[in-house]
Amino acid sequence: MHPLSKRITHAAACLLSVAPSGVAFAQSGPSEPDHVLAATPETVHWGYFSPDLDPVLTIASGDVVRVETVTAVGFSKEDPEGAVERLGLEPVDAVADLIDILAEVENEGVHILTGPIRIEGAEVGDVLEIRVYDVAVRSPFYGVNISRTTGGALPDLVPDEGYERVFDIDVETGSIAFNESIELPLAPFMGIMGVAASERVSSVPPGRYGGNMDLKEIVAGTTLYLPVLIEGGMFSTGDGHAAQGDGEVNLTAVEAPLTLTAEFILHKDMEIGFPRVETPSHYISMGLDPDLNMAAELAVRESIDFLGAEFGLSTLDAYSLTSLGVDLEVSQIVDQTKGIHAMIPKSLFTDLEDDFWAAE
Repeated sequence: MHPLSKRITHAAACLLSVAPSGVAFAQSGPSEPDHVLAATPETVHWGYFSPDLDPVLTIASGDVVRVETVTAVGFSKEDPEGAVERLGLEPVDAVADLIDILAEVENEGVHILTGPIRIEGAEVGDVLEIRVYDVAVRSPFYGVNISRTTGGALPDLVPDEGYERVFDIDVETGSIAFNESIELPLAPFMGIMGVAASERVSSVPPGRYGGNMDLKEIVAGTTLYLPVLIEGGMFSTGDGHAAQGDGEVNLTAVEAPLTLTAEFILHKDMEIGFPRVETPSHYISMGLDPDLNMAAELAVRESIDFLGAEFGLSTLDAYSLTSLGVDLEVSQIVDQTKGIHAMIPKSLFTDLEDDFWAAE
């Protein structure tokens, strides 16, 4: 049995079905979370992670938290009502929350993050496991995609005034109409999930702390592991994506306000250097660097370290297996620090007795 698959808690009764697209949707789980954290001016911070922020919620290991988020994409702090009219939105629920936040919270960057959440007993060197039970789109069920001349893979394609699209999200059919003949599958995930770094950092580049990883594999039914870098961990999340392609090449995804429901489990007996992910079908190691080639190299090294530590392979055997059976994929190329992730199929391991909590 793989060490990452041994941990069962009260909330592991959550059952999942897997749609043809491969997106997992939670069917059942805890009847109620232990905590609900709304997105309000008092519970968000804008544009950064910092060890100096006070927690807005303190939880115990094993607690399940429902976290509401908003997105400021398409809005300006100066004229939110104008954005509501331009985008054709109703000023209710997530949009009403956003308007309150824009009026009261200082803009210190790009992403509005809900948190931080302090985990009792978390110490430097621990590992925080985040079991993602559900990721849901918030009313009024919309998303925005923008391009700017300042970023993306091909900023020279974008006119000076930029590019903006607003989408209606059909939660009943699980789809997003791109136009009359093109439809995107709804596949919500949090673009940002992270703990506080040891110093203040922008929310744009990801790092050891997680953050803006934009890894579309972290949907409902998956687990994220993060190294704890300061006392309490101090977890925050935001930058909800209703759909995204690997690369996020035009700068943004379908940016949408989402609600994350997750269990937070503290581990004293694990050691990781970078974020890792587990899904019903894969282990995922990550490489993050401003240079995409270096990010790939780091992802390979993380894969080698994982295979050695968890399956007892020598360095050269792990290097060989990574070449023969592991796929490197591009997470994103637009967040200053670029991301490559190594997809390690569980099907490679014939003796694996996998009881991952969300196993298919």
